[in-house]
Amino acid sequence: METQPGQAIVAVVDEGLGNSSYVVPLGDRRALVVDPRRDPTAYLQLAEKLDLRIAFAVETHLHADFISGSRELAALGATLVAPLASHLAAPHRGLEDGEEIDLGGLTLRALATPGHTPEHLAYLLLDGLKPLALFSGGAVLPGGAARPDLIGPDETEALAHDLYRSAHGPLGRLPDDLRVYPTHGTGSFCSAGDGGQRTTSLGRERHENPLFTSASEDAFVRTFLAGLGTYPPYFLRLRSINERGARLYGLKLPALAPLSVAEFRRQHAAGATLIDVRPFEDFARGHIPGALSIALRPAFASWLGWIVPTERPLVFVRGLDQDQRDLVEQCLKIGYENLVGELEGGIEAWRTAGLPESVVALRQVTEGLQGTPLDVRQASEWAHGHIPGARHVELGRVVASAGAIPAGPLTIYCGHGERAMTATSLLQAQGRENLAVLDGGFDAWRDAGEPITNK
Repeated sequence: METQPGQAIVAVVDEGLGNSSYVVPLGDRRALVVDPRRDPTAYLQLAEKLDLRIAFAVETHLHADFISGSRELAALGATLVAPLASHLAAPHRGLEDGEEIDLGGLTLRALATPGHTPEHLAYLLLDGLKPLALFSGGAVLPGGAARPDLIGPDETEALAHDLYRSAHGPLGRLPDDLRVYPTHGTGSFCSAGDGGQRTTSLGRERHENPLFTSASEDAFVRTFLAGLGTYPPYFLRLRSINERGARLYGLKLPALAPLSVAEFRRQHAAGATLIDVRPFEDFARGHIPGALSIALRPAFASWLGWIVPTERPLVFVRGLDQDQRDLVEQCLKIGYENLVGELEGGIEAWRTAGLPESVVALRQVTEGLQGTPLDVRQASEWAHGHIPGARHVELGRVVASAGAIPAGPLTIYCGHGERAMTATSLLQAQGRENLAVLDGGFDAWRDAGEPITNK
């Protein structure tokens, strides 16, 4: 299949982390990939489908929210391109502001756009003098920009000013109709925007994005920084891992070792964190005492990284119909490598052995609430409406704030039920009793026409 230069840019979206990477055909049966995730499988399969060879793996910055796959693609023959100031340990072509790469008919130009990170580059794809696409990384997102507070508190305000200056400097000279392909987007904890869509145009952002529409640079910085929410603690370590390079796996991800009930119990007793990845409804009906509920879904990696220390060995209980490869890939993409294994035969093996189980009550909206409602959604969700009389503790703060959570019966809720069950399992492991989860969460409460407040 022959492709036209600069056409058919294909997004590969990680819905869980809220990020997009891009496969860009170059017109000569080669392609480049921008900000690839760790597992190269999707890019190689797409390249094979399009009869392309991946020639370049391009990084906009040192990522804090996932382990880059550029080294994986480089090991398979691609040239790794990255900001010179990222100081990658791996062999790469380092670019500075204004430098270009000849792509054989197209050109890739680096634009220094600090703000999200100090070393950040955006990349302008050109056909001769004609701009075709801007790969903006975190410099411009639909409705916002990527957060500047991941380096350290002493640099946050200066980087927020850099965000504004990047938008009005090197990006300010580009045409309105230029398509923008950001890395971070809706659902990303790196993102500070509310545009909803994955891609955009510079013209649209110049009319709608506070990065461009704020009355002044200082006004933008004040408002932008005031709106930043919390983020997972693993963000504080992945930049350095991406700088020095993570272990390479290629196309063969490790399988989870099957553990007998006896070995599973031994590993758990020795300190391994037990994670039950079954749907929250199944966990409620019966689970191994002390298990942490994190349902396997697109957001699994974010909550694993928020709650479980990186160095802990992990053992899993998985539903027999759940994809083991998906589970392993989600762990690896945020740097969780110590995967000891999974209970062979799943929860049924535990039950067959006659071992004890714990349960959690699922309450329907029609049954009313048990005790105090505890809302474990993010602060931004709480601010848009919550159950009257509820206490608010974000899921990521449940363990640290356990002493401030009211004693007595609790009905724990989130948007639907998964995060509430995670919170419940954390409290249950601390010995708390009389815990229930609101089935369907706030969505079900609202849909039933129950009272809501934002006070």
